[in-house]
Amino acid sequence: MGLRRVRADLHIHTCLSPCGELTMSPRAVVEAARAAGLDIVAVTDHNTTENAAAVIEAAAGTGLAVLPGIEITTAEEAHILGLFATGADLAPFQAEVFRSLPDIPAKMKYVDDQVLVDAADYVTGFSPRCLFGATLFSVQETVGLIHRHGGLAVACHIDREAFSIVSQLGFIPPDLGLDAVEVSPRMTADEARAAFGPFGSLPVVRFSDAHKPEEIGSAATVFLAASPSLEEIRKALAGADGRRVLAT
Repeated sequence: MGLRRVRADLHIHTCLSPCGELTMSPRAVVEAARAAGLDIVAVTDHNTTENAAAVIEAAAGTGLAVLPGIEITTAEEAHILGLFATGADLAPFQAEVFRSLPDIPAKMKYVDDQVLVDAADYVTGFSPRCLFGATLFSVQETVGLIHRHGGLAVACHIDREAFSIVSQLGFIPPDLGLDAVEVSPRMTADEARAAFGPFGSLPVVRFSDAHKPEEIGSAATVFLAASPSLEEIRKALAGADGRRVLAT
């Protein structure tokens, strides 16, 4: 199988995230991603994977690949992305996350509606617990949990002054086992290396962290890969079999 350029934005929120706009419905995410020329996206709501299946279904037949994912808040209040294969059974993983997330009611003035939807954008319910909170998992435990369930672990927006592994720990533990580090749209990979020093063998990726449709694809990473899939991205991050990160 030949290799080609695969344009990816693997940090996108839906209306289920308390910070995501209500307009971030499955159909809107798919339409915006296709308009932005993306080949693959990931649904990464805060501490939950529950809307991912609806986006995957909404994308069926469009040519857009969708990965289920999550943005976990660790006990240190660092954000870690977990990215999984499209057909993965994430129920056991989600159960572990919810057991570690304090069950604080979502109906508080600083928490917006956390909307569960289906592939046709119909509201099916609301998440009753506050998804903004920190889990009881340490950074190391979070990375281990993601890997045990077959996922990729990416440290989020390391250039941000809050909720990043650098802001919370002051450094990136060399033995953490991350698959990559992400910088936000405001910084390039080269600028991140200059600001934070070398990351050893860790590749640097850049995604949008979109909370509204017009932000989708505003930052993306181009991989040289055979197809838009988790396993091909895994190989590209590892520099295996000719796959690699082309541009961020």
